[in-house]
Amino acid sequence: MEGDDKCDPDRPAHPGTFLAGEARQSDSQPGERRIDFPVSVVLPAGGTGERTGLKTPKQFCSFLGRPLISYTIQSFERVSWIQSIVVVVAKENMDLMTDIMQRFQHRKVRAVPGGSTRHRSIYNGVLALGEQKEEEEGSVSVDRPKVVIIHDAVRPFVEEDFLYKIAMAAKEQGAAGAIRPLVSTVIATTSEGYLDHSLERTKYRASEMPQGFTYDVISQAYHRCTESELEFGTECLHLALQFCGTNAKLIEGPPTLWKVTHKRDLAAAESIVKETLSRSACVITGGSSCAETLANALQKAAGAVDMTLDIVPDLTGDCVTYLLTECNFIQVSVNRCCLTELKTLLTDLEEENRAVLQPPVVIWIHLSSLEELSVNGTTPGPAAIMDVASAAKLRNILLYGVWLHQSEVSESAEPLKRAPRSSTSTCRLQTSVVMLDVTGILDAASQVLAGVFRVDAVSPEIHN
Repeated sequence: MEGDDKCDPDRPAHPGTFLAGEARQSDSQPGERRIDFPVSVVLPAGGTGERTGLKTPKQFCSFLGRPLISYTIQSFERVSWIQSIVVVVAKENMDLMTDIMQRFQHRKVRAVPGGSTRHRSIYNGVLALGEQKEEEEGSVSVDRPKVVIIHDAVRPFVEEDFLYKIAMAAKEQGAAGAIRPLVSTVIATTSEGYLDHSLERTKYRASEMPQGFTYDVISQAYHRCTESELEFGTECLHLALQFCGTNAKLIEGPPTLWKVTHKRDLAAAESIVKETLSRSACVITGGSSCAETLANALQKAAGAVDMTLDIVPDLTGDCVTYLLTECNFIQVSVNRCCLTELKTLLTDLEEENRAVLQPPVVIWIHLSSLEELSVNGTTPGPAAIMDVASAAKLRNILLYGVWLHQSEVSESAEPLKRAPRSSTSTCRLQTSVVMLDVTGILDAASQVLAGVFRVDAVSPEIHN
């Protein structure tokens, strides 16, 4: 299978950054991947999926309540410098594609009818990008792209940093494409079915997606190519070389570029999404220095339990994008007796009406001191949090609480969902040295997420 790792050629590699913090780095660190020219994407999705053995084309097969093509679109939509996406589908699937776009709130996308072959469909997509057309919402004119990225609709785990490499190389060279090492020897056979010769594997590479082109190169290549190429060809880089004289820059891609080809690949993709969702969260500190200290300690210890934690003060400004993605949340409250921040987060999640793969998980960590108890008399207890959790569940949000009391010299924890204690870390909150079971908190959080997403379970069958 394409894009296999060295350990097990039959097992798709795990894209550790899918749906996790890596995909959002451009929001928090825009200088690292700054692109100052328009980039658009063409996703050919007109295949019939014969090799999967399913009645439904594989790009429209669903797992975790979402069709495969929606995952691929989402991988591009989360990249801030990609301005538009054109999905090319068979004419009989236009209504289905429109429904998917509306149901999962894809905002950068429009669908166009494909042709009778792969090249004809891609050409339709390129022509659609060349049309100066106002978007239906917002009446914003989309510029004709400088660079066009072509990608398979059934390769859902493409990473932003690799897209950046392809886009920049395409702008500089006119064309660029992903390659991967061959994992099997390629042989030629005679007409009678005997071995003719074999190729030296080290001299050849597998052509993969994504591929990038300047708009002028790819549009001219298709305009100049023959009917035979449109009917039987499959390689876009070859068209750029043969009809425009543009020699593509080849970039070795990561193992995550693997393609969903067989039915078992759909099950593998589901397992990957579940595991990644269960291992990532956004920690909200509310701007409190004490909460930030605790959040930093949690983030530092997160690697030990294979979790990715992003830390933000709140969900305003650029950080509001977390509300639009498949993200879990850890709300940290220090020495605050009210549940206002927690309820605000739950309200924001409900009002965003985002199309989620699974119900979002919110873990509320409340750290209170003995001083708070003496001043305020009460803190939110298990009963109060359970009332909030019950109301949240009705809104398809799962709320868990970790309730901690601490003094300057000791710590006792009363988490609503107790996790086994493993090791102790030291964290300084303001001027007090407080002993916190940071790893224990993370264990609790990871067990909650693993239980919700059932990472050890894969659907017995892929829904058609």
